Amino acid sequence: MDLKQHIRSIPDFPKPGILFYDISTLLAHASAWRATVTQLAEALRRHQPDLLLGIESRGFLVAAPVAFALGCGFAMIRKQGKLPGKTVRFTYDLEYGSDTIEIQEDAIAPGQRVAVLDDLLATGGTMQAAIDLVRRQGGIVAAAGCIIELSFLQGRHRIDVPLTAMVAYDS
Repeated sequence: MDLKQHIRSIPDFPKPGILFYDISTLLAHASAWRATVTQLAEALRRHQPDLLLGIESRGFLVAAPVAFALGCGFAMIRKQGKLPGKTVRFTYDLEYGSDTIEIQEDAIAPGQRVAVLDDLLATGGTMQAAIDLVRRQGGIVAAAGCIIELSFLQGRHRIDVPLTAMVAYDS
């Protein structure tokens, strides 16, 4: 199945000059969504993760069903102030400024094998920050994955673990 046929592109969103790749149409198509989850689960299975982490917010939609398919646990990486209980923060640099992500303090056991997932990989900054946060908590990052890779932004080169993308756009 050609998953790209089920991903809608929306020009000038969220601002002029940006072409937004919208996975809502993929999520709405039952067989395409099932194929996406199945293919991503099979690609990650060889890395033997114990836990899948989804990056806020569309990464939750990806990681949760893939974790279920693999029989793994699932946890969330969120923006600062969005998780209850004790959290661990990680601040990272953006092109202009910085951002902070958090995970619950007890989400990762030391030595646990983790895969980090998001819906889209652009520059790779948030994905690599999530990987760094997992390592700081004692987790072993076995792999990363996404549905869409914007390969022209070369984010893959920032990611220092095996990365699986279901589709790639060159422009």
